[in-house]
Amino acid sequence: MPHVPELDAPLAELPDTGYIFQTGWRVATSDIDEHMRLRLDGVARYIQEAGAEHLADAGLAEIHPHWIVLRTVIDVIRPIELPSDITFRRWCAALSTRWCNMRVQLQGSDGGRIETEGFWLCVNKDTLTPSRLTDDCIARFGSTTDNHRLKWRPWLTEPVQNGTVTSFPLRRTDIDPMEHVNNTIYWHGVHEILGQLTELERPPYRAVLEYRSPIKHGETVTIHSERAGDAVRIHFVVDDDVRTAALVRKL
Repeated sequence: MPHVPELDAPLAELPDTGYIFQTGWRVATSDIDEHMRLRLDGVARYIQEAGAEHLADAGLAEIHPHWIVLRTVIDVIRPIELPSDITFRRWCAALSTRWCNMRVQLQGSDGGRIETEGFWLCVNKDTLTPSRLTDDCIARFGSTTDNHRLKWRPWLTEPVQNGTVTSFPLRRTDIDPMEHVNNTIYWHGVHEILGQLTELERPPYRAVLEYRSPIKHGETVTIHSERAGDAVRIHFVVDDDVRTAALVRKL
């Protein structure tokens, strides 16, 4: 596997100053696995909802309402289990004029901890093209980072050559308002593969998803997965086209 330094790098620490948004709620029974642990798809939904609350708190929900996530990183340091209240802390770890890396820390009242980072692209809903952030948005989000020249670079470029193929049928409820498969749904597929490799779910571990191009309802999706040492590579494929790539590895 080619060495990608970012895959080994720890996520940005919680800053001492700047605009850090905080919210919280209880773990939902619909978001836990058979071991009472918060699932990865639940984490993805929670950080998406925390992001929506963050935008509202910042007064940006009407100004910048539409975002597409290009990459999600989830570090499960210690699983959050039911019953537990979760405190979410969300802040910007890096940004440019059209996108940003947003950190979300999940701290469970039971002692569980999950660290996440999302690379979010602000878009124009009608054209689905990048939209420039307002100066106020840049100033508020930029208060927690010195990196104001964030660039996109994919991490997951390694092919899956001799992997296992798993069917991944779509449902109407998997589709979001932009008529694409919602980003949280791909984590269902990741869990399907991890169900065959349960040792990789023992914490601490890192799970990464990179979204290359959308999948629409009606398309036939297969998951191609390949174990490589202490990691598994996963591709969501439509007609031999890799639409989304994932990696789960031990930390």
